[in-house]
Amino acid sequence: MKYLSSIVVLVAIFMATPIFAQDPPPDCNATEAQMKAKQYTKEQGDNCIKEWEQKVKELQERLNALNTSIGSLNKNLTDANASLQSSNDEIAQLLNATQRQIEEFGQRLGVLEGKTRAMKGMNDAQLAEKYEDVKALENELNKMRGEKIALYPSYFNRIIDLARDIRSLYRTKPTKDYVVGTWADDRDCLWNIAGKAEIYNDALLWPKVWQANTEIIRNPDVIFPGQRLTLPAAAPKTTDEMKAERTYWKKKRAAAVAAQKAVEQTTPQSTGTVK
Repeated sequence: MKYLSSIVVLVAIFMATPIFAQDPPPDCNATEAQMKAKQYTKEQGDNCIKEWEQKVKELQERLNALNTSIGSLNKNLTDANASLQSSNDEIAQLLNATQRQIEEFGQRLGVLEGKTRAMKGMNDAQLAEKYEDVKALENELNKMRGEKIALYPSYFNRIIDLARDIRSLYRTKPTKDYVVGTWADDRDCLWNIAGKAEIYNDALLWPKVWQANTEIIRNPDVIFPGQRLTLPAAAPKTTDEMKAERTYWKKKRAAAVAAQKAVEQTTPQSTGTVK
């Protein structure tokens, strides 16, 4: 019995010996401070080195694959740029424009875009006062749209977007009404109405009243008592108002010349001689 007990003890010691002798697996992902705090055996160090070498190898393979992919992408990009440049050159020839002219068009477009962005930050009251400025922007853009370069692919969509943005800036200008009085009591004509202190205090602005009421004023020289006129806010004459005024004076001069000729034709000419 004593012999059997000794054998059992020896077997238990034999089975337990590898457990205590075997080193635990190293933590190769530990920080440098953690590794220094715990003593590693040579075998543990060798295992970590092998693990790191395998990771470096895998990373190097991934890097090589990425570099190959980047090289292929760069080649594709170079080919695409060359194709795009060739297409742009062909388009420039069709538009009968040089690259410099195309670039200058883009700069002008950029200026309009910048002015539009600045106005988009204004409130409704400010935009109402900037009505003529907005109109000027739209006129300038429409003028550019009439140029062949406006069809250039890089600018086409920008022009469409800019036109939409400019239209969104329009606000109704503040106006007021004026009921025409009689000539005998009020001396009302467009010239005198514009000259009133409570209106424009400037008779030269009479075309503003005319152009704001063309649906009821056929002849700016003729208005009738009781007509209700819309008076735009005080401001310098617009391009359209000045154009209408020039046309008015041109017709007036033509009518005056025609009247003078008619008088001359109906006046008898003396053909006798004085003795």
